[in-house]
Amino acid sequence: MRSIGLIGGMSWESTAVYYRQINEMVREARGGLASAEILLHSLDFERVVAHQKAGRWDLASELLAASGRKLAAAGADCVLICTNTMHLVSRPVEEAAGVPLVDIIEETGRAIAQAGYRKPLLLATRYTMEHGFYAERMQRDAGITPLVPDEAGRALAHSVIFDELCAGIVRDSSRAAMTALIETARAEGADCVILGCTEICLLLDPEALPLPGFDSTRIHARAAVDFALSARQPRERVAA
Repeated sequence: MRSIGLIGGMSWESTAVYYRQINEMVREARGGLASAEILLHSLDFERVVAHQKAGRWDLASELLAASGRKLAAAGADCVLICTNTMHLVSRPVEEAAGVPLVDIIEETGRAIAQAGYRKPLLLATRYTMEHGFYAERMQRDAGITPLVPDEAGRALAHSVIFDELCAGIVRDSSRAAMTALIETARAEGADCVILGCTEICLLLDPEALPLPGFDSTRIHARAAVDFALSARQPRERVAA
């Protein structure tokens, strides 16, 4: 079994989900008391959020790259950035670590394309929905064209993520509001929905939505387990 390196703490609420899901998947695959070999470096999310708000993606990149180096030096055979938004800096993190990076955008895009969908609604942070890097990579690598909610919908999703889910708060009213965004998107032509923030799985069940749901957290965790238990390597990266 190869060791999985997790760059976590963004937020730790979803990092805990990664730890549980990865170990559950390994136990299911191996049986008995089997569990995953995991190395975790959990960052102070307040520092990361400060860089995001300031638009200092260079400083955020340096922070995560240092984490990747630490994990590789400690023996990780791959690294995962346990958040969608910070995949904006995935390339320098992978280069700094010097080991394969299991990429959440790549894995989610592959899962959607293989299922035959092409126009997913993307529910995520403002950074992921508005920056452009996510949609560009989905289109380039998987032929998928993500849709996003309108301004009010994007503000709602961002607020639910940062003000509630990242703080461990799960509200039925927010579940209803997010489900309404999906209903609107279905009427506008979306054929599925991406839970494109690793905390959204705390609120929404991808199996109980108005559209077929793709939980990026679970997809990412599964890809990590596949890497750890097989000879699989992440696909060759397409030059940016």
